[in-house]
Amino acid sequence: MKVLVVGSGGREHALVWKIAQSRHVRKIYCAPGNGGIAGIAECVAIKADDIAGLLDFAQSRLIDLVVVGPEAPLVEGIVDVFQDAGMKVFGPRRRPARLEASKLFAKEIMAKHRVPTAAFAVCRTVEDVVVAAGRFGFPVVLKADGLAAGKGVVICRSEKEAAAAAEEMLVKKIFGASGETIVVEEFLEGEEVSILVLTDGEGVVPLVSSQDHKRVFDHDEGPNTGGMGAYSPAPIVTPGVMDEIMTSVVKPVIRGMAKEGMPYTGILYAGLMMTAQGSKVLEFNVRFGDPETQAVLARLQSDIIEAILWSVEGGQGVPVLRWDTRPSVCVVMASKGYPGLYETGKVISGLDEAVRLRDVVVFHAGTKESDGRIVSSGGRVLGVTGLGDTLKEAIAHTYEAVGKIRFEGAHYRTDIGWRALEKQ
Repeated sequence: MKVLVVGSGGREHALVWKIAQSRHVRKIYCAPGNGGIAGIAECVAIKADDIAGLLDFAQSRLIDLVVVGPEAPLVEGIVDVFQDAGMKVFGPRRRPARLEASKLFAKEIMAKHRVPTAAFAVCRTVEDVVVAAGRFGFPVVLKADGLAAGKGVVICRSEKEAAAAAEEMLVKKIFGASGETIVVEEFLEGEEVSILVLTDGEGVVPLVSSQDHKRVFDHDEGPNTGGMGAYSPAPIVTPGVMDEIMTSVVKPVIRGMAKEGMPYTGILYAGLMMTAQGSKVLEFNVRFGDPETQAVLARLQSDIIEAILWSVEGGQGVPVLRWDTRPSVCVVMASKGYPGLYETGKVISGLDEAVRLRDVVVFHAGTKESDGRIVSSGGRVLGVTGLGDTLKEAIAHTYEAVGKIRFEGAHYRTDIGWRALEKQ
């Protein structure tokens, strides 16, 4: 079959890499792709949010399956458009994609279907934010209602910080329309984990657990990012905990969406806080996480296309996924200044040395080819991923590969996996 993957980041490189291993696939296109994806798929110069252009291309090339990576085209209804044109496409339709597009919508769904989450208030003025923050006590969490590229969450430790963050979102509109409504939440204490599940709208198949590292600097300091690294599995997610998450969070949401007349298909990402009272939802994403996907798919031994087709077509037996029992680690190499202003066009060297290492794969996130060389083209540039017999060994393999890669201003955390190591 011929497959079109939509997107250009590290998540999409991981998807293309795994799809290329399928016995069912003979040709992969990626739109728009990146410098690394170009090595295993034909990259097409169509932006991920150009839905009409993507449909024209898919129809002209007789594409059998479309796999959508990023959230923006899902929120804009790419699945609706392709399905209405009679094409197979992996992901949720526009209405259920609001689980990520609107924090308020997600909260309302959770409240209605009794899914555990933080107490919250909906605010549209700075004054409302200050009042709500005072009611919850500090620290308190402010979230832009809409999409903000993983940067719309601010933890405020005082009334002054809450007022300043609200001013940025509501008055200065740093997130545009996405920040016109703010969800103020109580601050939850515990350990964060990421749970990805595959669903056809009824059945649910959990993927292995992982843990993301959102802050830009070591020791979880600095501003939030789209993710600076991840590892899998997260030791805190024991089989019993995973059962509890499926029972109290995932299945009620999938059943609830069906009852609301908007069945959810594709990948559902649940970002959870493991509190003393049990797991509570921090956020839902309607696609594979990034960089969790890199760490998770590095361990997947099953044919991903067979699992994806089950989600798209339904009506068959729920797939049983096979996993490498070894842990994996993904370390993000970012441009200097990320998640703020950063420079691009930096020549990257050492990639060949890194990928020659055993049990290491380098996923490109923000790269492109220029005059025969790979250069940086984004904030998060590479996701260096390694496996090992133990987490400590996986970390060592990964950082050995990181050490072989060089580009001007490269920044990465040196403590990915620290929580699990601390437990050990």
